[in-house]
Amino acid sequence: MKLTYIFIILFVYNSISAQLKTITDKTTYPFWINVPEKESTEKQPILIFLHGKSLSGTDLNRVRRYGVLRAMDKGRKIPAIVVAPQLAKGSWNPDKVLEVLEYVQKNYNTDSTRIYVCGMSLGGYGTLHFAGKHADKITAAVAICGGGNVSDGCKLSTIPLWIQHGDKDYIVPVSESEKVVNAIRKCNEKAKLIFTIIKGGNHGSVENIFHQDAMYNWLFEQKRE
Repeated sequence: MKLTYIFIILFVYNSISAQLKTITDKTTYPFWINVPEKESTEKQPILIFLHGKSLSGTDLNRVRRYGVLRAMDKGRKIPAIVVAPQLAKGSWNPDKVLEVLEYVQKNYNTDSTRIYVCGMSLGGYGTLHFAGKHADKITAAVAICGGGNVSDGCKLSTIPLWIQHGDKDYIVPVSESEKVVNAIRKCNEKAKLIFTIIKGGNHGSVENIFHQDAMYNWLFEQKRE
């Protein structure tokens, strides 16, 4: 019985891994991509995941250590084309993220009304920098324990955003998220913005957001006209 159980776990894990593939020579950022089996007949949403600083480098396997890909490796099924680029060093460049998005849109059967971005830590900054520059390209975004440019407040106010931050984060203080939230609200009090301060959350513990339904359910409910 125990061996059967282990076999089932390995089968599920290997099935998920088999769907994931890397694309390393088509865009500036190499990336993982996972395409749902039904993609060939139905237009699919795109979910871009931007990792934090600790996953930067030139080994794409690092990107699977936490976040969306980690959740998938643990069995989560995501009804979208999942794209997870890797940053070698420095900060995320919004135009290079756009390059990845446009490559996927050109080469896969995608739904342009459902383009989502999420990120954590440096990837949280990357998410808001990308959304702040290319809000017209995406549907909604979730930024976790990061921050953004105050000057992007008005552009960010044009799309649904969920910004989350732990109140015990001593690496990136919650004030980093508060500043951009205030800028968005100052520009548009009616912006579709959710700001969640996670009680007791530190810089690492908020990673569990990627293993819960709430973020995915909220993202995939958003649709651009």
